[in-house]
Amino acid sequence: MSLTSKLTKICAAASLAVLVTGCTHSPNDPLEGYNRQAFYFNEAMDTVVVKPIAHGYHDLVPDVIQTMVSNFFGNIADVWIAFNNFLQGRGDEGFSDVSRIMINTFAGVGGLIDVASDAGLPKHNEDFGQTLGVWGAPPGPYFVIPILGPSTIRDTIAAPADYWFGDPITYIGNSREGLMWGLVALRGISKRAELIDAASVIDDAAIDKYEFIRDAYLQRRQRLVHDKDLSDDQWETVDEKNKRIEGQTWLPSSEVRPQPSPVEKTAVTTTEAEAAPAEASAQTTAETPETVVAPTAAADAVPATDDSVADSAPEKDKPAQASGPASAETAALIN
Repeated sequence: MSLTSKLTKICAAASLAVLVTGCTHSPNDPLEGYNRQAFYFNEAMDTVVVKPIAHGYHDLVPDVIQTMVSNFFGNIADVWIAFNNFLQGRGDEGFSDVSRIMINTFAGVGGLIDVASDAGLPKHNEDFGQTLGVWGAPPGPYFVIPILGPSTIRDTIAAPADYWFGDPITYIGNSREGLMWGLVALRGISKRAELIDAASVIDDAAIDKYEFIRDAYLQRRQRLVHDKDLSDDQWETVDEKNKRIEGQTWLPSSEVRPQPSPVEKTAVTTTEAEAAPAEASAQTTAETPETVVAPTAAADAVPATDDSVADSAPEKDKPAQASGPASAETAALIN
């Protein structure tokens, strides 16, 4: 079967699936009819062209060479990442990116070795779409770009800056267009090879792959834009509000509620013991005196250890424990 015939059949099957199952529109996806068609087209192109090449690259090229190729393109990308960090007013991250470029370019043999990460300079992930989001531009509806994949209207508007103005490879020059497009293709194959395992998991787990990728993309983009504007304290405030709604007491993980002293615990237990006969007298006359006195006797025998005292106290008198994850984990759960 020829490549054209195979691609045509895949596209036809995808179109038929859309017509049969219909589309349930999401508030963030008013263009779902078009987006599904673009998604299935991209899936067909990936299945027929990109994935086989990526599998061959992944299986035949030694891992160390693949890592060097990934590091090389990552070092180039740090130029645009640094620029966007400066545009977002994040000078510390921007200077960190510039330091990464200098260290990896000279000490990392042109970026083939990621020396900067081992030196404590983490790699960031910034693009012009995120910059527009930090500036206040709303994401707009979900939008699938043919060939390029998931996006939003805001990210689509930013795409020319990301793919042309902000890509150092495009500055190679017209006289070396062959080299430029070769590097672009190699970078795409390298990225696709890195996603082989993740794509397999999605294929196995997702009932509707389109919805799975759409929702994951939108959540990830929201996190990339908005987690820069919320400090740990603000994340804790959101979590505290949720805990208060649930009727629970919450404290940051760094705080420890003071524990009552053994004397205070003994007083609490004694008070409960004195109240026990009055409560027991309200029971039916069939109860024996031993049954009435038993709680008092048990309560009068105050244990020597704090742990056993805390266990014997009623649930309402136990010291409130800190609930809720640490602030960083809370931010991850919210997003």
